[in-house]
Amino acid sequence: MNLKSHTITQGRDRAPARAMLKGIGFTDEDLRKPIIGVANTWIETMPCNYKLRELAVKVKEGIRAAGGTPMEFNTIAISDGVTMGTEGMKTSLVSREIIADSIELVARGHMFDGLVCLVACDKTIPGAAMALLRLNVPGVILYGGTILPGTHNGRDITIQTVFEAVGANARGLMSDAELLAIEDHACPGAGACGGQFTANTMATVMELIGLAPMGTAAVPQVDARKESVACRCGRVVMDAVRANLRPRDICTRKAFDNAIAGVAGTAGSTNAVLHLLAMAREAEVPLSIDDFEGISARTPVFVDIVPGGRYMAADIDKAGGIPVIARRLLDGGYVDGSAVTVTGRTFAQEAAEAKETPGQPVILPLDKALKPRGGIAILRGSLAPEGCVIKLAGHDKKVHHGPARVFEREEDAMQAVTEGKIKPGDVVIIRYEGPRGGPGMREMLGVTGAIVGAGLSDSVALVTDGRFSGATHGFMIAHVAPEAFNGGPIAVVRESDPITVDADKGVINIDIPETELKARLAAWKPPEPRYKTGVMAKYCKLVASASEGAVTR
Repeated sequence: MNLKSHTITQGRDRAPARAMLKGIGFTDEDLRKPIIGVANTWIETMPCNYKLRELAVKVKEGIRAAGGTPMEFNTIAISDGVTMGTEGMKTSLVSREIIADSIELVARGHMFDGLVCLVACDKTIPGAAMALLRLNVPGVILYGGTILPGTHNGRDITIQTVFEAVGANARGLMSDAELLAIEDHACPGAGACGGQFTANTMATVMELIGLAPMGTAAVPQVDARKESVACRCGRVVMDAVRANLRPRDICTRKAFDNAIAGVAGTAGSTNAVLHLLAMAREAEVPLSIDDFEGISARTPVFVDIVPGGRYMAADIDKAGGIPVIARRLLDGGYVDGSAVTVTGRTFAQEAAEAKETPGQPVILPLDKALKPRGGIAILRGSLAPEGCVIKLAGHDKKVHHGPARVFEREEDAMQAVTEGKIKPGDVVIIRYEGPRGGPGMREMLGVTGAIVGAGLSDSVALVTDGRFSGATHGFMIAHVAPEAFNGGPIAVVRESDPITVDADKGVINIDIPETELKARLAAWKPPEPRYKTGVMAKYCKLVASASEGAVTR
């Protein structure tokens, strides 16, 4: 086996490098073996990634048992849930690029022969996948796992419940004591947010696209079985190194289509659109925002999971895990079973071994699907010429027409909602929150949760050039492109302008004469960037449109 790591570890001239590595316990025998980087996103700022240090120990045991030498290193993570609704939330999407860049740098610098990436919170998953596709060395994604649901008054709850309780409390619909009780019980331990929010959506993507071994992602983080899952990933990466099976061999166009079908069928997070576009760019696979529409339109929603459904992410594991979802997609003809996975086996071979729990109510038979089409749709029109994404999960509404209520930032909109200034029929416009305008394209779970909690989810639309959390539900439209900072039409919407959103027709329009819109755009002047120095300023200069995945270039 011709190993890249031997460039660093073998030969007379590499004695200084070996001397340094021997100083921390590596032996000559260790250094002759394939060197496997173990990229860990452990951090103590959130429950999502909290047990990854423990899981890394087991990954390394699996690597050693399979004949490799692991070398663990760290990268960063930002908690969306903790930073939500603050200036800190602007750092989240930026972190995806830094995670990818940092994994790439360490792997290139140390010439690893393979990689296992331990991920959990939202941006760590696509960030790690982007790095693997960029490096194209054999690699495996290990998802740390979901949190277990909290319980309150005999029902399962998640962090989504807390955000919506804030809105209910602000409108006088819930007592302070009730809000505190929900806050105290929503997050019972380690693990990523417990619905088909962004982390669990992207974990589903990793199995269905083939970068994570099937059957690994759905096991909750605190479950004792997760240690054997971690050990298995160590063995799988060694098999991939010996077979020279690389991420770009796995992530072909048909694999991307399979993953998009999984997002559609589970009514997953709209953030998957951004992240899959970014991954496709790294894989050099042609993929556009419009490709999501066709796949979502033909794929039914058949997984009954929050935020649009009844059950929690941990219930997917009880039902048999993501392989059962894969089997449903395969049986319905919604995926290409010939796509290869990181185990070297095909999607169809892996799905065929799904072990479904008899009578489970979560992953429904296709003839009992919840909706005939997937949970997202792509809209275009005079308000979003480059497109935007609407979330269709959790409601049956398809059309809204109403007056614009315009806000220049999320905090102002949140204040209006909590003070009762948003009325049924309104279209809440939150702009200058896009990739460049924020910068960083904040998620809006605080506002969307407050709208739901205030009882307005069926009567109010929200439109933004920012993002939504995977926990968002209701009539919500995000990723409006071009964004306001780039002079998109959303920048010139005025208070009370009539707005039409029609998901059936795939349109989103500002209902003013075209000549008036052109005149407003011609008079528009770009604002000063909110950050003039540092990483945020650098990101603002480099980041592309949301319609291209908000990649940096």
